[in-house]
Amino acid sequence: MEINQLLNPEIQNFIQENLSTNSSKLALKKNPFPTSNYLDIIHQIISKNKAKEKLPTWFFTDKIIYPEKISIEQTSSEKTAKYKASIVSGKNIIDCTGGFGIDAFYFSKYFDTVIHCEINPELSKIVEHNYKQMQINTIECICGDSSEILDQLNKKFDCIYIDPSRRSVSKGKVFMLADCLPNVVELQNFYYQFTDTLLIKTAPILDLHAGLLELKNVAEIHIVGLDNEVKEVLWKIRKDYQERPKIYAVNLEKEVIMTTEICSNKHYKTTYSLPQKFLYEPNTSLLKSGGFEAVSEIFGVDKLHKHSHLYTSEDLVDFPGRKFKIDSIVPFQKKEIIQSIQGKKMNVSTRNFPIKPDEIKKKYKIIDGGSIFAFFTTNLNNEKIVLLCTKI
Repeated sequence: MEINQLLNPEIQNFIQENLSTNSSKLALKKNPFPTSNYLDIIHQIISKNKAKEKLPTWFFTDKIIYPEKISIEQTSSEKTAKYKASIVSGKNIIDCTGGFGIDAFYFSKYFDTVIHCEINPELSKIVEHNYKQMQINTIECICGDSSEILDQLNKKFDCIYIDPSRRSVSKGKVFMLADCLPNVVELQNFYYQFTDTLLIKTAPILDLHAGLLELKNVAEIHIVGLDNEVKEVLWKIRKDYQERPKIYAVNLEKEVIMTTEICSNKHYKTTYSLPQKFLYEPNTSLLKSGGFEAVSEIFGVDKLHKHSHLYTSEDLVDFPGRKFKIDSIVPFQKKEIIQSIQGKKMNVSTRNFPIKPDEIKKKYKIIDGGSIFAFFTTNLNNEKIVLLCTKI
């Protein structure tokens, strides 16, 4: 990719004017710029489109150069990067897995200086160019292996940030940190030569218990969701930390950040009851945290069943997740199901129930959608029930 050619004003105008053009059809047309690589130009259009919602600051900045779309797909969104940067601060930080530079950009809001390490020379040049366009002068881009760079710099950082990538997909859904690059499990003591604080990002697929078995000195775990979808898990590690970590279930919604703090060394008291007036379904970050007992005490709600992970109360409470008014409670019996459920239009969910939603919809000829929300679940008496609700 030749950056200077892509910065040609005519090419930049062409990219902007064709953002809504189908890229496959565009590729079949004659190259309007014979001295430039037409495929590179089309890749700019595809990647810029990918950035529109995820990276609006980049999208609306002139003369930004984009890598291939996979780098855009794999990078943090601005919203998650902004939150990530807010949980660390200091004079200097090194981003060992710089990528497209979104995280480093937001770290620069909380640190005096940032080093962006990227092993891919082309991507490193693109990021350096983009920072100049954005008038960012506190981030230094260094191309190379981050471990070698740390050795060469031989200095202390207030924080080291790593976003390890999987080396192989051959193990299917099994995800262990030791299978990633950099291997943070193997390198943890090496990193401690240069910092007392590590921040590690992992994908939602990593089990928290498995992560705690691999990593030492974890002080905080931040489970970050965006619009009720878990996007990443952040592990804040302090060199000499020996206590159990605090867990933060975070959901980013527009300009609102909903955070639930769970102390893993505290015994929470859980209360149970039959369904009351209101029903609560925790957001995905809270579910990922595994803090099901904590939810009851923190928010003053009762659990329907030990394994149901649905909560209820007589009075409406502010809750991190979906809230419903319970309109009726239907026993999971043939007669009642035929009368109240079969052939109706509703949104079906299951919690601690032996039949999957798709099977339920097929068996009882339920039409998907509408304003009724049906929760097929189990109550504290181990009875199968259906809660017909209206979303609040």
